[in-house]
Amino acid sequence: MANTGVKAVPLTSTVFPILFAISIVHLLNDTMQSTISALFPILKETLQLSYSQIGLIAFAMNITASFLQPVVGLYADVKPRPYILPLGVCFTLVGIVSLALAPSFAIILLSVIAMGVGSAIFHPESSRVAYLAAGGQRGLAQSIFQVGGNIGSSLGPIMTALIFASYGQFSVIWFTFAAIAGIVIQYFVAGWYSRQPVMPRSAGRAKSADGQTVGLSRNKVTAAVVILVFLVFSKHVYMSSITSFYSFYLIEDYGVTVEHAQLFLFAFLAASAAGTFFGGPLADRYGRRNIIWLSILGTAPFSILLPFANLFWSGVLVVCAGFVLSSAFSIIVVYAQELLPGKVGLVSGLFFGLAFGLGGLGSAVLGSIADATSIAFIMKMCAFLPLLGILAVLLPKDDEVRA
Repeated sequence: MANTGVKAVPLTSTVFPILFAISIVHLLNDTMQSTISALFPILKETLQLSYSQIGLIAFAMNITASFLQPVVGLYADVKPRPYILPLGVCFTLVGIVSLALAPSFAIILLSVIAMGVGSAIFHPESSRVAYLAAGGQRGLAQSIFQVGGNIGSSLGPIMTALIFASYGQFSVIWFTFAAIAGIVIQYFVAGWYSRQPVMPRSAGRAKSADGQTVGLSRNKVTAAVVILVFLVFSKHVYMSSITSFYSFYLIEDYGVTVEHAQLFLFAFLAASAAGTFFGGPLADRYGRRNIIWLSILGTAPFSILLPFANLFWSGVLVVCAGFVLSSAFSIIVVYAQELLPGKVGLVSGLFFGLAFGLGGLGSAVLGSIADATSIAFIMKMCAFLPLLGILAVLLPKDDEVRA
């Protein structure tokens, strides 16, 4: 049978220095990306933007990354290009500089598109590096990689409260130092990546010793991937409703200041980072499918109660929702990689792309709905999305996937 590409050969032991390196770059990358949402209250006031335009800014970056990431991942499955890693951060650097200087809504859109291209290159290839460096602890490896991004995202609200609210849009220029640091670290990671072995990726399914085909059928794999897509939809549209609009909800419905609202959002994102870190090791121990459904469905009680709570309990509930919900994504990626062995780049690009695309599309649609109704209506409507987590019980069990 003809070979259709190459696949990575995972190492037998976990390479923690590489995992920590890509996690640090993920932190830097997502810190720079979080400047976009962190600037929303500032841009809305200074440029007189509508909620629809705020949603379109998030949509422009996310949809760019969404479409490009599977392409990058598929290409890298066939022909890995390690030194594309530092190149991706170069696009983010261009986006940061132009965002700091952008005088209009149109230039802001071009800036975030450049940052979207950077993310499209960074995420699938760095996820492949995590797979290579994982050894026998894939859940832990993806969690270490992912937690850097979650921590970076959580810094956005703090930057609004401490920097952007006082110094404005141009202060984003200081994040060029973060981009330069990311380029240097990615160059080091690319050197390690280029020395790792690859082997031909077979187009056929695995065979047992007696020649019988083993593992899940194509239909079962397809059904499982469709379920995972629905789960990613429920998680990331709900996350988008919080990251893009929760601060506006607190300002409008509770009368808090911009700085105070950003501290609530920081608490949500910090809890999300903690949940991401714990999710991978728990999945390695108790099973990927079990933690996936528990994570997403388990968020529903908190999300449904949140719009009806007072300010204190709203903060408590949003922290609980962030912690429980965010343990799922790194596990979904690992589960999908095991469903489709030999397609690490494609799977990583597809699911990171879905995460970006659904989050961006969610921001755009929710922004339009908010203009037509209210922010409070958005909070109530999105509260029921985690109920889709019940679909995870239909996923094949872990031992069937590994077969």
